[in-house]
Amino acid sequence: MPLRRYSLGMPERRIAVVTDSPASVPDDVAAEHGIVVVPLQVIVGATSYDEGVDEGASPEMVAQALREFTPVSTSRPSPTRMAEVYASLAEQGYAEVVAVHLSSKMSGTYDAAEVAARTSPIPVHPVDSCQVGPGTGYAALAAAAVIEAGGSAEEAAEAARARGVACESLFYVDTLEYLRRGGRVGAAAALLGGALAVKPLLKVTDGRIDSLEKVRTAGRALARLEELAVQAAGEGQVEVTVAHLASPDRAETLAERLSDRLDLAEPARIAEVGAVLGAHVGPGMVAVCVAPALT
Repeated sequence: MPLRRYSLGMPERRIAVVTDSPASVPDDVAAEHGIVVVPLQVIVGATSYDEGVDEGASPEMVAQALREFTPVSTSRPSPTRMAEVYASLAEQGYAEVVAVHLSSKMSGTYDAAEVAARTSPIPVHPVDSCQVGPGTGYAALAAAAVIEAGGSAEEAAEAARARGVACESLFYVDTLEYLRRGGRVGAAAALLGGALAVKPLLKVTDGRIDSLEKVRTAGRALARLEELAVQAAGEGQVEVTVAHLASPDRAETLAERLSDRLDLAEPARIAEVGAVLGAHVGPGMVAVCVAPALT
């Protein structure tokens, strides 16, 4: 299973940051900060693809498969694969690894990192970001910032944990059916939402997906998503990612409105979620991740 490889910075840099493909770290950002991205797998029908590596593992392909009721599932990297990543970094001369992954309550990726760390030739500091998607990415970037400033691996891991907890991840889905299929919400909740024709708003709380509010129309849901993001940002400076699956117009509109209302450290990022996250949320999803700006 190939992984995306980026330059890990200057030779004197001895600590590597590893994350997973659902963290949604853009390729150019990962390259700039020397972050190694390990792919998860998406299985469409009987074919398995490495996210971010295989051309077939595109958000468009997954959205179409879901619309056509083709079976779609996902899989974590194995402990053996994670061990290979750590061994490769050791061979490159790195002394430690900070491994920042999506919530252990939604994926076995963090557990795989922990298992692999036990036999790694160099110390590995696994971090459960308690997030998913861009929230995990922001946590990984916090670790990279500490390392770039000369901090220790322990300090980088703590910074990643703290930023993951501080992130607010909010999202809207057209239907709960895809989350139900992946076991992320209960069948009763999905059935009730469908019967009432409501549009659910959800959030990540303590590493789990929780129901937040239900509204009657997509327009009201997106307006409410905007207000919740503004509340989450408060008065401080923040970074924001607006993510979507097969819904670019909604995402662009929301990003524009948030840009007008928030004190942003960087321009709002708009991104289509990868195949793995897309498999669980379905077409039409729009999400906002609000992260405290790095100081």
